Amino acid sequence: MTKYSLKFPNDFILGAASSAWQTEGWSGKKDGQDSYIDAWYKNDRKVWHNGYGPAVATDFYNRYVEDIDLMKVVGLTHYRSSINWSRFMLDYEQGIVDEEYANYVEQVIDTMLANGIEPMFCLEHYELPAYLLDKYGGWSSLEVVDMFVNYAREVFRRYGSKVKHWFTFNEPIVVQTRVFLDAIRYPYEQDTNKWMVWNHAKNLATAKIVKAYREGGYEGKIGVVLNPEVTYPRSSALHDRRAAEIYDLFYNRVFLDPAIKGEYPEQLLTLLKGNGIDFEPSAEELAIIKNNTVDFIGANLYYPHRVKAPEAEWPRDVPFHPKKYFSVFELPGREMNFSRGWEIDPAIVYDMAMRIKNDYGNIEWILSENGMGIENEVQFKDENGQIQDDYRIDFISRHLYHLLRAIEDGANCKGYMLWSFTDNVSPMNAFKNRYGLVEIDLEDNRNRRVKKSGYWYKELSESRCLIFDQDSEYR
Repeated sequence: MTKYSLKFPNDFILGAASSAWQTEGWSGKKDGQDSYIDAWYKNDRKVWHNGYGPAVATDFYNRYVEDIDLMKVVGLTHYRSSINWSRFMLDYEQGIVDEEYANYVEQVIDTMLANGIEPMFCLEHYELPAYLLDKYGGWSSLEVVDMFVNYAREVFRRYGSKVKHWFTFNEPIVVQTRVFLDAIRYPYEQDTNKWMVWNHAKNLATAKIVKAYREGGYEGKIGVVLNPEVTYPRSSALHDRRAAEIYDLFYNRVFLDPAIKGEYPEQLLTLLKGNGIDFEPSAEELAIIKNNTVDFIGANLYYPHRVKAPEAEWPRDVPFHPKKYFSVFELPGREMNFSRGWEIDPAIVYDMAMRIKNDYGNIEWILSENGMGIENEVQFKDENGQIQDDYRIDFISRHLYHLLRAIEDGANCKGYMLWSFTDNVSPMNAFKNRYGLVEIDLEDNRNRRVKKSGYWYKELSESRCLIFDQDSEYR
C-alpha cells in the first residue's frame, strides 16, 4: 500500500501536558496549603473513583528525576505543567514563599533543561488556595486577583530567565462552570451571577499578569490555555444556528475575545443584562483587559459540541442558565470513545485552526491538550506486560493529520501537546480513564512502564514526519 507523509515544521513542538495537582501528591505539603482541589477531595472523597485523588497522585514530587528520564524515552521536546499556587506560598496575603516548594520547582526546571526538555508552566490549573476560597470567596474578590498577580511576579522573578512559555490559567472557565452553573462539583452552588464574576476576575487577572510579565522584560511568551469547544449546529436552520452562536458566546468567546481582542462580545453583554446577570465591570478594568492581550494561546481540544434549538421554554422560577438558549444534540452514528463518553471527530482540529486564523488575527497558538482516555487498559497488555494502545496511536495520528493540514493552509499553530505524559489523576474520575504514554501501575507502587504509544511518539518526534496510508481514513 502506498504511504504518504506530512512533515512537521522545523520549530514545531511535540510535547505532553499535565498539572501539579494531578501528579505531585502531598509530600512536603504543609498545613494551610490546601488547594480548591484538595479541599474538594477531603470533603467529598466518595465522588472520586475508587477513592484515588491528589493525595498521592503519581508522586511526581519524589519521582521527577525518574519521570524526566522517561520524557526523553518518549521523545518529548516540551512538557507543560503548573506551579501549585497553594503550595508556593506560606502566606498568600503577605506573599511569603515556601522556599522548600520553590526549590523543588527550580530543581524540576533545571533537570528538564539539562535533559533537553523545555518546561512550560501554568500559574493556576484549578489550584486556587482553599484558604482564599473560604475567606474571600475565591475569584469573587479583586483582592484575590491582586494576590494572584503578586504570586505571578514572584514566580517570574525566580524562574523567568529559564522558562520561556507561560500561561496564566488552564481552562479558566471550568471550575465555576462545574460549581456555579451546573452545581455538579463541590461546593455545589448554582449562581450564574457568580459564574460571570469569576469569569471576569480571571480575564482581569490574565491581563494584569500579561502587563506584569512585559514590564519585567522577560524573554519569553505569556498566554492562557483555553478549552474552546468546537460547536456545530444540528442543522443549517436559523434556530439551530442561533443556538450554536449563543453557546459559543457563553462557553468560548467569554474568554477567547478578552484574551485576544481585549473586549467582551457585545452580544454576550446584552444577553447577560437581559437575563438579570449583574455584571458591570469598571472602565478601568476593561481598559486593562483592552491594553494587555496575550502573546499566544493554548487550545485544549478533545471532542466536538453539538447543539440544537431549545426543546422547551425555560422555567420562570428557575435561575438563568445559558441552557435557556440551547439543547444538546447527539449526532446519530457518531464515533465514540465509550470509556469517556466523548465523541471522536478529528476534524475539530482543522476547524478550530481556521477559526483562530480567520476570526482572531491568526494569533500564534498551540494545541495544548488532546488525548484519549481509556478504562481498564490492562486488558491490552501483551505477554511482556506492555500496554498495546494502538487506539491511542490512531487517535493522535488522526488529529495530527488535520492539524498539519491546517498549518499547510496557513494556521499559525506551533505545537501539539498530548494529554498526557503519564497516566494521572483527573477530577472525580481519578485513575479511571488512562491517558498516558506511560502507565502508572497502582498495584505495583505506582511504577512506570512505557506503553506502545510512548515508543511510537518517540519515533514521531525523531522523524518529524507523520506517515499514513493512501486509503487511510485521515484523508
